[in-house]
Amino acid sequence: MMNKKWATKRITLNLASGEAEKLERYCQQTGRPATDVIRELIRGLPIQLQTDLNSIEQNYSTTIGQLRI
Repeated sequence: MMNKKWATKRITLNLASGEAEKLERYCQQTGRPATDVIRELIRGLPIQLQTDLNSIEQNYSTTIGQLRI
């Protein structure tokens, strides 16, 4: 069995022509492949969102529970 460093999932990304051009220019200027640039941007996304959603759900459930008669 091969030991792989990365688990891979291929994603197709639809970009407007201006977005694609901006990405291409950035990659040309930095000498980096688009995959690395996009991966870095994804890694930089805040993970706070899930915590916020859990808090909203918990508050909603508490409010609904208080409204029951």
